[in-house]
Amino acid sequence: MADRSPDAFDTPAPPTPSSSPSEGAFGLPLTANGVEDARIALRRDRLLAALTLLAGLGVALGTPFALKAGAEFFLPTTVALVVGIALIPLLEWLERRRVPSALAALICVLLFLLAANIVVASIVFPAIDFFRLLPKRIGRIQENLAPLLDLYSNLERYANRTLHQIASTPTRPTPTPTLTQPGSIIEFFASSAPAAIVQLFYAVLVAFFFLSGWTRLRERTITSRTSFGGAMATARVIQDVVDHVSSYLGTITVINIALGLTIAGALHLIGMPFPLMWGGIVAMLNYIPYFGPVVAAFLIAIGALMTFGDIWTALAAPGIMYGCHLIEANVLTPLIVGHRLTINPILILISISFWGWIWGTPGALLAVPLLVIIQTVVSAAGKPDIAGFLFEHGTLVRPDRRRSRRFEKGSSTAVDSPGSPA
Repeated sequence: MADRSPDAFDTPAPPTPSSSPSEGAFGLPLTANGVEDARIALRRDRLLAALTLLAGLGVALGTPFALKAGAEFFLPTTVALVVGIALIPLLEWLERRRVPSALAALICVLLFLLAANIVVASIVFPAIDFFRLLPKRIGRIQENLAPLLDLYSNLERYANRTLHQIASTPTRPTPTPTLTQPGSIIEFFASSAPAAIVQLFYAVLVAFFFLSGWTRLRERTITSRTSFGGAMATARVIQDVVDHVSSYLGTITVINIALGLTIAGALHLIGMPFPLMWGGIVAMLNYIPYFGPVVAAFLIAIGALMTFGDIWTALAAPGIMYGCHLIEANVLTPLIVGHRLTINPILILISISFWGWIWGTPGALLAVPLLVIIQTVVSAAGKPDIAGFLFEHGTLVRPDRRRSRRFEKGSSTAVDSPGSPA
């Protein structure tokens, strides 16, 4: 056998032109076939990103209409879950005192129904009696508004002429329905809408079973995580949602009750009938930021115009109400709440408009609690980066032209494009 020098085994063979490496868009050595694979991968990433974006837009656009069309199911379910989350601190307090979960959930639900029954009895039933007198008090309202209507005499003459033409048209008399005052919240829902009692019963059941199985559901959700960090993150998000929602609803409820009692006392001093009813209306509508106090002041103004013969006394009632609201909103609430529950006002307006459009007044009442839940989850999970999703690496990868390589015609060796760094 012929002798071979050691260098014959140590010296590598020169690379062929077809396998000479070059740096690609991802920092990996690429050949001609590798560059073509990178281009195929880029087109695949673009297609997947476009499909994902279109699917996300479709879900985002279709969800509001689905929620609105299925309001008979989604509304009571959402109400039950929000109420259940707000009652979790009371549930845990009872469970720490060795009360069984089912009994503790039943106590929480019964206390909530008792509070709701008190609200209905103090607001809805007096309102039925009060506004039943509205047709008889139209003349007094017109007398009170006469000084203001004199400024718009032309509009008043046009309105009177139109009303005269309508009044001269013969119409068939319609019998006036007799309003019977219900005795409880169950009778109220049963008399107002047959489907309401079914939705109420369904919401009560959802809240009860949610609360009775809350402890096991939370433990199962946390322990099902595959890592300790994931379990801790899940536990933190769940606790933050419960703390924020219960803290917001509890704090705002106490503030609204104090505001309603204060306004009720002030209206009682000026002789406004049913002061507790008006205080309850203010407390209930104050759950809707910005819009609720305006509606409450408008309703109080109508009630005052029906009651008092002097327009200035009538206007004093909504003035007192809105003055108390301004003090509460600008002094009391920031002092108590502080920066713990600060929410962007634009997000509040968007949430109220969105949920009010979907579910009406109940949706507007749920707007801020739902916003608190969504904001808590998003802050824990991370905000979606749409720009990064569209333009960063991994979705729509755009190769750096300054570091891109080109292949000369008739050659399989990568050559730096003009202007690329050495």
